[in-house]
Amino acid sequence: MALDLGVFCRNTLDGEVVDHCFSAIFGLAKNSDPSYLDWLMKAWGWTLAVAGLGLMLALILGAVMGTLRTLPDTGSLNRWLVRFSTTWVELFRNIPILVQVFLWYHVIPAFVLPLKALPSYWLVSIALGFFTSARIAEQVRAGIQALPSGQRAAATALGLTTAQSYRYIILPMALRIVIPPITSESMNLIKNSSVAFAVSVPELTLFAMQAQEETSRGVEIYLAVTFLYALSAFSVNRVMALIERRTRIPGFIASNDASLAH
Repeated sequence: MALDLGVFCRNTLDGEVVDHCFSAIFGLAKNSDPSYLDWLMKAWGWTLAVAGLGLMLALILGAVMGTLRTLPDTGSLNRWLVRFSTTWVELFRNIPILVQVFLWYHVIPAFVLPLKALPSYWLVSIALGFFTSARIAEQVRAGIQALPSGQRAAATALGLTTAQSYRYIILPMALRIVIPPITSESMNLIKNSSVAFAVSVPELTLFAMQAQEETSRGVEIYLAVTFLYALSAFSVNRVMALIERRTRIPGFIASNDASLAH
């Protein structure tokens, strides 16, 4: 079967060939109507925006909740924080991501009125961030619990408070250990952002569904969308691999071969 890549240089209204495929992206001479390539690049931008915002939320909340789950049982406040973080994890990781997107888009704004003012991509990003934070929290917890118990005891012996022990000793070590699984979660979040099409965020999956209907060139459209999803996820993988190499503690992590970590 011959591929017709020229479909991307046709405008989105009448399907005629346009003068500049990238006109709306790089500021070249403007077409009267955007091309499918313009539309594809814009959809990619929405995908990256939703995934990027969701990833920031997931990393911050995941690190906090994972840390709270490991607090020592030294008082009622610690016990309450452990129960709160455990509830957070079990709640958000046991509800399918598509259901959470619908909840954040249709249900929760009905009770939390200020959320009605947020654009839909923010609500989807919050849903993605909360869902992924529960998974990252478990990885952070596992990283902290994998550390030798002597480190926490040594911090106590030095007179450090619980907060100081986490800040100066436990978290710097644990977060380096869990970079490989967090890399996988970050890549998954790029792919999970495709659920945003369900609430009409104009990202790659929604583009693919609409563009293939209009052009009847589903093979070319879905190949391009697949390539952009893969490129985005692979870029995240390389960035995280670089961070892992730069932050590795010599002699502490078993393997020094970065390729084995991903």
